[in-house]
Amino acid sequence: MQQFGIYIIGDEILSGKRQDAHLSFVIQALKSRGLQLSWAHYLGDIPEQITSLLQASMQRGDIVFSFGGIGATPDDYTRQCAAVAAGVPMARHPGAVAEIEAQFGEGAYPKRVLMADIPSCAELIPNPVNRVAGFSINAHHFVPGFPQMAHPMVEWVLDTHYNQLFHQQDYVEISILVMDAGESKLIDLMNHIIAKYPQLKLFSLPRLDSRLTTEIGVKGETALANTALEEIKLAVTALNFPWAEL
Repeated sequence: MQQFGIYIIGDEILSGKRQDAHLSFVIQALKSRGLQLSWAHYLGDIPEQITSLLQASMQRGDIVFSFGGIGATPDDYTRQCAAVAAGVPMARHPGAVAEIEAQFGEGAYPKRVLMADIPSCAELIPNPVNRVAGFSINAHHFVPGFPQMAHPMVEWVLDTHYNQLFHQQDYVEISILVMDAGESKLIDLMNHIIAKYPQLKLFSLPRLDSRLTTEIGVKGETALANTALEEIKLAVTALNFPWAEL
């Protein structure tokens, strides 16, 4: 199974002028289709950094959604960086031009049409809001930063190009809540589970509430995860810590 990742690009996110709405959306969009997000990066408007990370994820063969930076203003670099990362020139896409002209008429020129300049050989992602298309190249899908546009575009990409991956992976995330135990008292148990079940991912999440509690669990193949969690339950009981199902 290929990894899914996201880039969220823009100085406005890092400065706090805009609040990110993409991470939580992508997690849920993937989860509802039986998929998982493997990584996420927040990037400023730094062309060298954007290009470098795009090159790396393209070489890995990851499936990536990139949000932001595909406009026509001088501080938007993502279209150009995608072309450099893919090793192709920029080209004016006739289909993208047609969409922009259909939406804006004469107002498409001279500036809005610049958003039709995308990496050559890229495919368009339809924009249901203002018809300024996103684009896809090398399993990387570039959409605007505006959630109202970007989110339906992401869902279109998933349902159009990746429906064969939906609910194909045997995967579960299960855990228990351990009371009266901080993480430090469970480290030996965690190390044992990691060593015994290397195919799984173990996680622990302390909770800062009125009672010292720690959520501990595993992610991975269902049968193996259930076996590991049963062992965790027995070990926690042997340590005399109360626990509850989640």
